[in-house]
Amino acid sequence: MATVSVSKKACSVNPLKMSQPIGGTLAFLGLANCMPILHGTQGCTAFGLVLFVRHFREAIPLQTTAMNEVTTIMGGMDNVEQALVNIYKRAKPEIIGLCTTGLTETRGEDIHGDLKLIRKRNPELANLPIVFVNTPDFKDAFQDGWSKTVTRIIEELVTKATETIPGQVNLLPGSHLTAADIEEIVEMIAAFGLTAVVLPDLSGSLDGHIPEQFSPTTIGGTTVDEIRGMGGSLATIAIGQQMERAALELEMRTGISYTVFDRLTGLDANDRFLMHLSGLSGKPVPLKYRRQRSQLVDAMLDSHFFCGGKKVAIGAEPDLLWALGSLLAEMGCEISAAVTTTQSPLLEKMPCDEVLIGDLEDLELRAKGCDLLVTHSHGRQASERLGIPLFRAGLPCFDRLGANHKLSVGYRGTRDLIFQVGNVFLEHTHEGTPDSWPLPDIAMNNSSVRGELVEP
Repeated sequence: MATVSVSKKACSVNPLKMSQPIGGTLAFLGLANCMPILHGTQGCTAFGLVLFVRHFREAIPLQTTAMNEVTTIMGGMDNVEQALVNIYKRAKPEIIGLCTTGLTETRGEDIHGDLKLIRKRNPELANLPIVFVNTPDFKDAFQDGWSKTVTRIIEELVTKATETIPGQVNLLPGSHLTAADIEEIVEMIAAFGLTAVVLPDLSGSLDGHIPEQFSPTTIGGTTVDEIRGMGGSLATIAIGQQMERAALELEMRTGISYTVFDRLTGLDANDRFLMHLSGLSGKPVPLKYRRQRSQLVDAMLDSHFFCGGKKVAIGAEPDLLWALGSLLAEMGCEISAAVTTTQSPLLEKMPCDEVLIGDLEDLELRAKGCDLLVTHSHGRQASERLGIPLFRAGLPCFDRLGANHKLSVGYRGTRDLIFQVGNVFLEHTHEGTPDSWPLPDIAMNNSSVRGELVEP
């Protein structure tokens, strides 16, 4: 059990966390033909836009209500109305997502009331889904904004269905999952003859594909009709503790039971996930996953010689911190420092003595003497100053290519992640030569350990 503490510094130095509007915007980017809007100044929107463009290296559809000094004092309803009407006329989106920022939240505008008046004055907007989310950037963090946005989408669009759609399940992925992660989970669900409706689906919109024609809105993701059809699913699967709120809202509105998997990185976590899918479908675990499981066990045996006893410092959002920290602890690493961005029930379960809600300066101070630093690209300067390698995880990752294609879930993703971390330790080891590195015990090569395909 870890002790959770909060940094008492007067200011944040080299911030670790990203704001709620950024998380909310990313969730809207997982919807098909959607246009996200940030209700605030142009600078607020430009900051988020640049962050997404640097990470995904794609064109990001994102608009602003362009608040200025006058509208900040007098009210921004006219700006919201003008933005909605212009976007509807020019981009023709199927859905618009509206997130607040610190500026408009501090003023305290009645956006719900404004939207009712705007719809009355503009009949063309009457049937256009407009999802409004309160996301003040002076409170909570990135994964909170994502969670709130998915919950609001469910509140606005999902209703209880009269009939259950055979084989359909709802999948609510957390903000810590990449497009590759979501695609892998959908593939695992499909292997049992089930069809997943993903909300939101970054694997459809931000997986780095080139569209056949230009679109001013998102170029893939979950459609409005698919979201409305979630009420007919037979079950809901939430990945990440952050998604329990959305799963609960879906259950309250539709009666569909849900199961939360706090992570899908690790051996036991994937065993439980596959057995859950087997129970939902009534089908046995496919042979390919039994072999993948065997490969993961072999990878753990090969890598634990180089991971065991290593000291690691991690800075990440709570769900990502939990997934990576738990796996590294299972591989024999010591979590010497853990810094996160916001509160979560998982923090007390972390396999370390303390989890600090702080910034990258806190992580750097606690990472002295560690063998590995794990955080996003903003930790690269701390890595250089400390003289320890940086393993990039999370968002943003702007100094490496293919960040959104990194896979860390399922048996395959866990296997690859273990090899990546193990190779970092191999590359930066200073003790002995390759000839003196430890090798697996020959006795461990027997079939009872390495070759047996175990039923998950």
